[in-house]
Amino acid sequence: MSENRWEGIDEFVAVAECSQFTAAAERLGVSSSHISRQIARLEERLQTRLLYRSTRRVTLTEAGQTFLQHCQRLQDGREEALRAVGDLASEPKGMLRMTCAVAYGERFIVPLVTRFMGHYPQLRVDIELTNRQLDLVHEGLDLAIRLGRLQDSRLVATRLAPRRMYLCASPSYLERYGRPHSLSELSRHNCLIGSSDIWQLEQNGREFSQRVQGNWRCNSGQAVLDAALQGVGLCQLPDYYVLEHLHSGALISLLETHQPPNTAVWALYPQQRHLSPKVRKLVDFLKEGLAQRPEYRN
Repeated sequence: MSENRWEGIDEFVAVAECSQFTAAAERLGVSSSHISRQIARLEERLQTRLLYRSTRRVTLTEAGQTFLQHCQRLQDGREEALRAVGDLASEPKGMLRMTCAVAYGERFIVPLVTRFMGHYPQLRVDIELTNRQLDLVHEGLDLAIRLGRLQDSRLVATRLAPRRMYLCASPSYLERYGRPHSLSELSRHNCLIGSSDIWQLEQNGREFSQRVQGNWRCNSGQAVLDAALQGVGLCQLPDYYVLEHLHSGALISLLETHQPPNTAVWALYPQQRHLSPKVRKLVDFLKEGLAQRPEYRN
């Protein structure tokens, strides 16, 4: 077929929405006769009448009503495609609101965001560091950095970096109280409790949760680390807290066969057809920046 299959669709939608040829012609900036010719050709190609015409008003046939719904979706999709391609070349600008956990945000995310802003002077950023999981849609947030496993299926996720949990203790603690060789022995040890007294572990290829006990608790990962280094008890912390101390020998990794499967660091954002330049480019920048950190190098 040589004819343009899109020909007449914009004219048809304009007439259907305006209910007049004259008003549709004004909207599209063409003549009424052009509108009439295009719709006549469209009906001829479809072998179907789409409109009932009268001297004052135009109404849709049943076929026209069905066709209009499809044509409007086509127009929306076409405009979305054009915006998406245009956005690829656009620079980040305007306000970007995001959230992240406090300790991880201060150490890893905020420095990268600050560096990112140096490349885009038209961008403004509002970062809320909190250990509460905020509702992105309700709070009007563009982006969240989350650690661990994802639970909110309404959000789109991009994996930024790995995250591995370690169960460890200082040599001085192990000299005094011995080294645990099985999960059942954890109950005999003083476990340093952070924001939760539930530790994630693995046994026989399956992950499970175990409640632990101890005489020390603080909802700060850094505080848990400091207590472990001082020999107060066992701790379970993410890699970015302990790797340096495991390499130096200040901490000893324990029950390695029971480490939970790798979790991750995620970028989450509300579902949408395409990402805005500010979110898409920042996510890419964070992924590249984290990969350069010594904590994530193999």
